[in-house]
Amino acid sequence: MSFTRTAAIALTCLVPFAATSQQLDTWGTAGGWDVMIDSSMGDGCLIQAAYSDGSVVRIGFDRNVGQGYVTAFNEAWGDIVEGEQYGILFDLDGHEYDAVATGIYLNGVPGADIYFDNPDFLWDIAAKYTMTIYNENGYVTAIDLGGTMVGLEAAIECQNEMG
Repeated sequence: MSFTRTAAIALTCLVPFAATSQQLDTWGTAGGWDVMIDSSMGDGCLIQAAYSDGSVVRIGFDRNVGQGYVTAFNEAWGDIVEGEQYGILFDLDGHEYDAVATGIYLNGVPGADIYFDNPDFLWDIAAKYTMTIYNENGYVTAIDLGGTMVGLEAAIECQNEMG
């Protein structure tokens, strides 16, 4: 799979947040997602869900840098190197987005962190049904996005409450 195809937006990576201790506070639930507040991200709100393949996905706002992010963790991704960058491709129901992910570890679990500054990408995630992620070796995981619109609307409400 070519990662130079159909880059609808440019996603940018920043220093991964795994280096800081994370304290998540529960705000509520919406659309099957947990809505949480991350004090290490300037009290940025996020949605989080766990999947049957062992993946945990977070979509949220980092108020320290004024950008959104998608982060996925999975114990099975043990070959990820913290701080290394990886070319990935998001397929959102047939719409493809190239990105660069930064390898991270949170509580010993490997993951990938992708920052973006285009709100259209956020709403594209919310409006789709499946997010499939590929790396240079092929398929990585598929995430059911059911309830994501409701979850992100709640995260925005949470963020508005945080000021």
